[in-house]
Amino acid sequence: MKLCSDLSSRALICALCLSLVACGGGGGSTPTAGGPTPSPTPTASNQCSLRERQLWAEAQIRENYLFPEDLPASLDPAPFSTVQAYIDALTATARAKSRDKGFTYITSIAEENAFFSSGQTAAFGIRLQYDSAARRTFIIDAFETGPAFAAGIDRGDEILAIGTTPTNLVPVTTLFSGGGSAAVSDALGPTTAGVTRTLELRNRGTGDVRTVTITRAEFNIPALSPRFGSLVFDEGANGKFGYINLRSFISSADAPLREAFARFRAEGISQVIIDVRYNSGGLVRTSELMGDLLGGNRLASDVYSFTTFRPSKSASNTTRLFRSAPESVSPTKIAFITTESSASASESVPNSMLPYLRENTLLVGGNTAGKPVGQIGIDRAACDDRLRVVAFALENANRQGDYFNGLAPLFPGRGGRTCAAADQFSQPFGRTETSISTAISAMTGGACSAIASAGADAREQSLGRLPLLASTPSAAQRDMPGLF
Repeated sequence: MKLCSDLSSRALICALCLSLVACGGGGGSTPTAGGPTPSPTPTASNQCSLRERQLWAEAQIRENYLFPEDLPASLDPAPFSTVQAYIDALTATARAKSRDKGFTYITSIAEENAFFSSGQTAAFGIRLQYDSAARRTFIIDAFETGPAFAAGIDRGDEILAIGTTPTNLVPVTTLFSGGGSAAVSDALGPTTAGVTRTLELRNRGTGDVRTVTITRAEFNIPALSPRFGSLVFDEGANGKFGYINLRSFISSADAPLREAFARFRAEGISQVIIDVRYNSGGLVRTSELMGDLLGGNRLASDVYSFTTFRPSKSASNTTRLFRSAPESVSPTKIAFITTESSASASESVPNSMLPYLRENTLLVGGNTAGKPVGQIGIDRAACDDRLRVVAFALENANRQGDYFNGLAPLFPGRGGRTCAAADQFSQPFGRTETSISTAISAMTGGACSAIASAGADAREQSLGRLPLLASTPSAAQRDMPGLF
């Protein structure tokens, strides 16, 4: 999850990992004033050896990390078998303080660029959520351009067994018994195009069980679903509600977002629901576009966000003001549907709108991940290494941004409201799904229960369901946890 700022000088792309880890990625245009300058790419012939890559990563972290006081005075890379293991050791203190929940990491330049520009990945085209106590795995989204959707697999279906062929299916319950969620992830195979798996599935609607063989393929994930990414709900006397379901803050989201808000504006819609329940963040630039599209009644002098680097990098600090767009609407009420998977950019947008709409800003569903920080991306092209470093904090117009425990504990105190609601993945996204219907009810004066303001561990225990994570995630999987 990340908020990535996409300042790019070939070597630097800021990712909005407010995942929040809302950066989950990076290719936009925020912060607009540049950001810190990365160290030059070394030219030594052994620059891509494990040790050289580790030492390069350490140098960038020591130069740019938002929490330099949390770094060890020195750390020998020799005991660590991977670059990421060394990074994890360097940032262990900040992680223990919940300031950096795995938001600093090494990834592939090529993979991340492909994902952030167009949503490209090699996958079956599904997002998975598991319940470890019940030992079950469910599909919570199916991408319309992927192999799984073409095979009739969709949200709410349950995976009962996995095999490499129809003759060697292993029940999911057996996989959980033998190795937990990691065994389920491993059974689905590597993130490589051409990998084939056979799934035994229970249909969400009929309960029928069938066996389907699908093959991972390269495709572009639609940032907004052509089925439910943009909807209008006409509630009669209560007016119309514009609904956006955004899968990720990536560049390919910009055009469909503008199209959706143009429709809302044409229909005079002033009540908007933004569904980011599985959205772990992405580009700062795209999150700012969403703010602009929601800012039709904002002044040109109104602050959308403050971006703040460590004191030694304060020259890169920026203030982002709202910018009028032809498609902007002037909302009187906004509801954000969130879960513990909502991070980074998915948290920064509601936080930035809160000072202006206050009690007319609702958080519906569950508490968020807690990522009020963003990452820069520093490239070492010779090794296809992009280092994502937590390097800046984001705050709203009231200088509020300390929500490492999620937005729910702070939302009521800032004037907004929260409404607890289940993620009813057995239902398609639409008017009757629980979180959406709760949002509409609350926006029209209905009563609701507040979201519990517990910490991350308690949230996960109470929810009982989490995104299935790959043991070695691709760039796309880092930005979209649960993607397979």
